[in-house]
Amino acid sequence: MIRGERVIGILAAGGSGQRAGVAKQWLVLGGETVLRRSARVLAACDAVDGLVVVVPPGDEARGEAELAGLGKPVRAVTGGAARADSVRNGLAAADGAVVLVHDAARPFASAALAGRVAEAAARDGAALAALPATDTVKRADAGAEVPRVVETLDRRTVWLAQTPQGFRRAVLEQAYAAAGPSASAATDECALVEAAGAPVTLVPGEAGNFKITGPDDVRRARALLEAPVATGVGYDTHRFAPGRRLVLGGVEFEGDGLLGHSDADVCAHAIGDAILGAAGLGDLGRHFPDTDPRWKGVSSLALLREIAAKAAERGWRVGNCDVTLAAKRPKIAPRAEEMRARLAGALGISPAQVNVKATTGEGMGFVGREEGVAAHAIALLVRAAG
Repeated sequence: MIRGERVIGILAAGGSGQRAGVAKQWLVLGGETVLRRSARVLAACDAVDGLVVVVPPGDEARGEAELAGLGKPVRAVTGGAARADSVRNGLAAADGAVVLVHDAARPFASAALAGRVAEAAARDGAALAALPATDTVKRADAGAEVPRVVETLDRRTVWLAQTPQGFRRAVLEQAYAAAGPSASAATDECALVEAAGAPVTLVPGEAGNFKITGPDDVRRARALLEAPVATGVGYDTHRFAPGRRLVLGGVEFEGDGLLGHSDADVCAHAIGDAILGAAGLGDLGRHFPDTDPRWKGVSSLALLREIAAKAAERGWRVGNCDVTLAAKRPKIAPRAEEMRARLAGALGISPAQVNVKATTGEGMGFVGREEGVAAHAIALLVRAAG
C-alpha cells in the first residue's frame, strides 16, 4: 500500500495489432500470452491492489480469464477507438486513488519499476518510466517529401517514454476533462497531463522494457523467452480386447485389438503425449477426452495431425520422435518401416525423423503376461523459423 491508498493497475490491451500483424495481447510467447506476462508485472508489485484490463469489444471474458490466478482482483472493460479512449474507459472502472497505466505489449518491465512509478505518482501527482536518450537526437521536417534535419537537439534533455505511467486519479481525470475531444489524439497519458499544465516526474526506466510493436519486436521477444528446442516424454498403455482391430503406429496387425475410446493406437498416443508435453500443452486426455463422442473410434493418426497443428500454433515443428513399444505380440520389427511412414505422414515430417522399436518385456509384468501393450516415446520440437 502507498500511504494507505488503493492503487489500481490499468492494462491497455484494446488494440488490434495492425503494425505487428497480430493482436499482440493474445500472442503466446514462452507458453504465456503477452497480456498475461504484462499483467504479471503489475500483479507482482506489492503496491498494486487490483487490475483493470481494457480489451477489444467482445473479449471481456477472455481478458478476465487470461488474468485469473495472478493473486489480484481483475476486471475487464471494453476499449475505445484510440488508446486514450481505452485508458479513459479503464480509468472509469478503476477504484483506486492512484492508477498505473501499462502497455499490454510491454511484458519485460519489472515489478520494482512499477513500484517506483507508483510511489512517484502518489507523491507528485504524475510520473512515468523513461530512459534518457543515449544517441544524438535530430529533429526532422516531417512535412518534407525527403526528411531532412531541421536541428540537433540536446540529448541531455531528451527522454524516451515507457510504461508504467502513474497518476493520482484526480490529476488524470482533470487532464482528460481539459483535453475534451482532442484527448483521443494523445499517444500517452502523460501528454494529457503535460497539456493541462501539471508536472510529470521522470522515473529511470529499464533498457529491457521494450514495446512489442512490429514483427522484429516479436522475434526479439521470442528469442528472449523461448528456447530453440524442447523435449517431451510420452507413455501410454492399453489392454487387449477381443473383437477390436489392432492398430499400432497407424498400421493394422492381426490379432485382438486394444481397448480404448479411439482406435487405441498406443504407439501414436505416446508420441502425441510427448509432443504435447514438449509444447507445454498438457496431455492427450485434455485435448481428446474419452467423454467426447467426436473421438470415438477415430484413427489416432488424426489425433497426431491435430497435435502437430497445435504445436505449430505455439511456434514449434517436430524435429524427431522415438518410440519404444513393449509388447509380447504382435511382432513389430517386420512392419516398423511402414509404421514410421504412417506416423511421419500424420506429423508432416520425413520418416527419417521417426524411429520405432520394440521389446518383449522379457516375460515380466502385464506385457509379459500378454495382457496389453505399453509405449514410451520422446519427442524433440524445434522452434519454427519466423
